[in-house]
Amino acid sequence: MRSRWPASEWRIVAALALAKLLFHLITFHGYGIFRDELYYLACGRHLAWGYVEFPPLIGVLTRAVTTLLGDSLFAIRLLPAVAGACLVVLTAMIARELGGGRFAQALAGLAVIVVPAWMSIDHFMNTNAFEPLFWAGCVWLVIRAWNTGDSRYWLGFGVVAGLGLENKHAMLFFGFGLAGGLLLTPLRKSFAQWNLWLGGAIAALMFLPNILWQISLGWPTLEFLQNAVKYKNAILTPWQFFATELLLTAAAVPVWMAGLWFFFFHPRGKTYRALGWTYVIIFATLCVLHGKGYYLLPAYPMLLGAGGVCLEEALARRPWRRLRRTLIVAMLVTAAVSAPMAVPVLPIETFVRYAAWLGIQNPKEERHEMGRLPQFYADMFGWRNMAEQVAAVFHGLPPEDQAHTAIFAWNYGDAGAIDYYGPGLKIPNAISGHNNYYLWGPGPSDPEVVIVIGGSREGLAGVFRDVRAAGLITEPNAMPFENNLTIWVCREPKVSLRQIWPLLKHYV
Repeated sequence: MRSRWPASEWRIVAALALAKLLFHLITFHGYGIFRDELYYLACGRHLAWGYVEFPPLIGVLTRAVTTLLGDSLFAIRLLPAVAGACLVVLTAMIARELGGGRFAQALAGLAVIVVPAWMSIDHFMNTNAFEPLFWAGCVWLVIRAWNTGDSRYWLGFGVVAGLGLENKHAMLFFGFGLAGGLLLTPLRKSFAQWNLWLGGAIAALMFLPNILWQISLGWPTLEFLQNAVKYKNAILTPWQFFATELLLTAAAVPVWMAGLWFFFFHPRGKTYRALGWTYVIIFATLCVLHGKGYYLLPAYPMLLGAGGVCLEEALARRPWRRLRRTLIVAMLVTAAVSAPMAVPVLPIETFVRYAAWLGIQNPKEERHEMGRLPQFYADMFGWRNMAEQVAAVFHGLPPEDQAHTAIFAWNYGDAGAIDYYGPGLKIPNAISGHNNYYLWGPGPSDPEVVIVIGGSREGLAGVFRDVRAAGLITEPNAMPFENNLTIWVCREPKVSLRQIWPLLKHYV
């Protein structure tokens, strides 16, 4: 068992965590609010035991932060920035628990900072910002259980895993991978400990409300996942998936590869080989299920911690000590080069030229047509403009029509923009058939007039007798499917909105 954390070690880690936090607090504004943030805010206004795409925790966190701090961009993005700083500390703790000293811990913490994907993820409110904390927390508890022989750590594992399951269902991948890793190594003896099973029961009990919610609604998340693979996600070969991992982790690749080596080949690392198998099993599972590349990101803190230990030992000998500084400089330079591709810190035209100079094509993890910007950046444009144009159409209606008008959006981004900016523009909240908006329904009464964002006249004419174009939303920096959207004013419905609502369900 390691002694108390020396000040000479934790001060360096604390400084790295503070640097990570300050980076995000300085760059928090970026290009504006992100599509998914609009949706999470809407979920926070409709607290439930689950949502179509994810469990309830993100709704609770969003409601909490907006209640305490308001819904400014700074308030919305504070928690993910803090989560990123905490991940630096937790990864260093893993390195220390694996036997690493000051350099190992510092290297592991620095590796978290320079990972481009985490620069992006910790920039805005999203479930992925918190997911690595739960995976890494479980890893640290597991290592403590092995190092100390105290099986009570498995109870803490159950609590952390249960919280992780309330954040993202992908926590199940970690549980599956860890179970497989234990079975493939002598650590399978852990299954003989009652506290391991009790920890699993705690996690299952904490996850139960979301399961009951899923059952009551016919397993909407499974339907969403099936549709995402079938219609939305880009299908990657195993090699393409691996190449994506290299791109997402970039400057930290040498560290996590050293961590994988540590678990499988290092004399001390073999004790923890179950964690190496955990990574391999999760990797293979995501390849088979056609998961997105970033789904594997929460598995890297344990590899970065192990990599810090491995490289600390390898570079400890006198001839190799100078390579420590070289490695750190190389990581920082690579991070600086990749940062504009991860966080919106450059003006648009400068970014476009910079990306062209690097020769990097817009990453594509979905099947949408791409525009001039990566989807992560493009989805930060046009939301206020959209809401203002819809508001202009709404207020252009006769007062007697406004009282019986609904605003319909085809996707949660458009609907979320109306809901976010709507109160200040004095327009009603949007309705939509997309994902959880479908579950929130069409409203208390059938509207006589429906303002529709996007779509075609021909499609709307099948539902309304009077369909007229009232505006055009143009935003060249947005995704192509969000550019040049016609705003339609539809009257004289042929059928009530409640009658056709089941046909509008769109889980993808």
